[in-house]
Amino acid sequence: MKLALFDLDNTLLDGDSDYLWGEYMCDNGIVEREGYAKGNEQFHEDYREGRLDIRAYLRFALEPLSRHKVEDLHRHRAAFIDTEIRRRISNASLALVEEHRQAGDQLIMITATNDFVTRPIADLFGIDVLLASDAEMKDGCYTGQATGTPCFQEGKLKKLEAWLRSKGVEDIEELLKTASFYSDSRNDLPLLERVGRPVCVNPDPVLLAAAQSKAWPVITLAC
Repeated sequence: MKLALFDLDNTLLDGDSDYLWGEYMCDNGIVEREGYAKGNEQFHEDYREGRLDIRAYLRFALEPLSRHKVEDLHRHRAAFIDTEIRRRISNASLALVEEHRQAGDQLIMITATNDFVTRPIADLFGIDVLLASDAEMKDGCYTGQATGTPCFQEGKLKKLEAWLRSKGVEDIEELLKTASFYSDSRNDLPLLERVGRPVCVNPDPVLLAAAQSKAWPVITLAC
């Protein structure tokens, strides 16, 4: 098995799906803009600057899910995907994923954004394995809480290792030596530094500096 790992936001996607979902909720009355938009913007800035408290953010982002019926949430999510996400997926992103698919690689989308938002986006790329921050459900309803390890910074590596162990992989280090990982963010340095082929996609300034010092390839997949 050879791994092809893909971050989502600002990597395969031209934009941040978590932030965009927050804006969509404000625009469509799922949350009150006055109370939600400022927090959404602040957490987005914290992420870009590498200082995000991921557990605080997940509480903020997932709480609105607990206030609505699942069928209503799914209806809103489908509209969100159609209006905000599809147009932000470039032909270059689709071609990159397809290249790895044709090579027989194990495709994995690995993202800090919660699985409620990202599962249908992974489906658009035909990526079955999604490692994301998990939104908790009980009795068929979202609780507004996260469950398990947040898929963020070192948590991405932990989630990946746990998934590989569940598939019977014994020598994870050896497998990672042949893995490719595509990301835009300084927050993904823990995983980028462990794979054999790290690729920086439209990197933020900190990641760009790391890429230049380590001679990592830098590409763009923008629309």
